[in-house]
Amino acid sequence: MNYEKLLSKAAVEMRPSGIRKFFDLVQDMPECISLGVGEPDFQTPWDIRDAAIHSLEIGRTKYTANAGLKELRASIADYLRRKYALYYEPEEVIVTVGGSEAIDLTIRALIEEGDEVIIPQPSFVAYEPIASLTGGKSVIVPCLEENEFRVTAKQLEEAITERTKLIVLPFPNNPTGAVLRHEDLQEIAGLLKDKDIIVMTDEIYSELVYGDHKHESLATFEGMRDKTIVVNGFSKTFSMTGWRLGYAAGPKELIRIMVKIHQNCIMSAPTTSQFAAMTALKECDPDVEMMRQQYDLRRKYCVRKLNEMGLTTFEPKGAFYVFPNITCCGMGSDEFCEKLLAEKEVAIIPGTAFGKSGEGFARISYAYSLDHLREAMKRIGEFVEEYKR
Repeated sequence: MNYEKLLSKAAVEMRPSGIRKFFDLVQDMPECISLGVGEPDFQTPWDIRDAAIHSLEIGRTKYTANAGLKELRASIADYLRRKYALYYEPEEVIVTVGGSEAIDLTIRALIEEGDEVIIPQPSFVAYEPIASLTGGKSVIVPCLEENEFRVTAKQLEEAITERTKLIVLPFPNNPTGAVLRHEDLQEIAGLLKDKDIIVMTDEIYSELVYGDHKHESLATFEGMRDKTIVVNGFSKTFSMTGWRLGYAAGPKELIRIMVKIHQNCIMSAPTTSQFAAMTALKECDPDVEMMRQQYDLRRKYCVRKLNEMGLTTFEPKGAFYVFPNITCCGMGSDEFCEKLLAEKEVAIIPGTAFGKSGEGFARISYAYSLDHLREAMKRIGEFVEEYKR
């Protein structure tokens, strides 16, 4: 078989995940400390697990409606209204297999050959490959350390062309921990409110923000509700990564098309996870706040230790990552992370896994215990001392 002729060119040319590469490497290193995967170390709260067990005990094991349980979609709408002043009806919500599927559905519902997708980077690894699979062209906007890794309305304006159909707004940001301020969002809304461009706001870390900042969604700003798809999920906020449950909320005209793609590719999200998620939304605010406070302690510890050892580190305002500048060691991001893994058995992710503008940086997840982080910081400090110019 001549697979070169048979395989999709876009699929062949897709860059493999730089995160999973390091995840796979550490599987054969039992003494390795991994700070690479964005997965909470907390157990899913008991009330959520108990709700899942109960749903199985009473035999709730059938398919749900394609868009998800109506009761869950109503609960999501209530949650968004309560938390972020976002007003949606259940038919304007789709329940997906993780936030990742919500991203995939949004891009596939909108993008055709030659359409342009504006993507601020560094950012989550999936946006660009999915856009490529649909025939879209990714237009990359670099977010810079000197601007706290925030994207500006001016940058977006300069990137917009007549082919622009979608803008990705990934804040709070993975990998940098950057958030957008009220005035940032106001300027972006002012730029876009009269343009026929859809914005996909990836708000998966919306509950994990720190200090005086409170998360706001672009969809709440004047003129933006009907041109914004809000993507969120349960993995990060409720420590439910393995439950694979997310959602998107937006104009019913767009959600209807996303449901049509979803029903042909997936059928419905996991039933047990959906019943558990209703409990998460209604009863688990105290659990979420406990986890957020613990992440905040770890955030402050990592920023302090990294700066003390000479790796200049922007103080993240959201998510659970730090993004230190590693250029003082005279290496690029990939070389730094590969040598650190080989010599000190600590796994972190090169900034380049999140786009070219991540060169010179590395992502460290602090979704791990303080004991885990202390040993990792000790080893990283030794490594930096050996190589720092």
